[in-house]
Amino acid sequence: EGKLDAKDITKDVIEENLYTSHLPQPSADMILRTSGEKRMSGFLMWQSAYSELIFLDVFWPEFRKIDLMRAIRTFQKRKRRVGK
Repeated sequence: EGKLDAKDITKDVIEENLYTSHLPQPSADMILRTSGEKRMSGFLMWQSAYSELIFLDVFWPEFRKIDLMRAIRTFQKRKRRVGK
């Protein structure tokens, strides 16, 4: 048991087996990356396909409410295309 044939692997099967599958909306609308790095390092690869990525030049320990508010404002100004 616990084996799948390649023909049985579908988008739904993958999504059902992700760490975030129990969440009401397993994909993120916005992902914040602190530290100034402009990469995701494999974080939530499947779930972030249509996420808006916000990169901040502040390190996590110094992250403040104002930084979150600026990120939300940036997100609100973006025109989301969701793969279009």
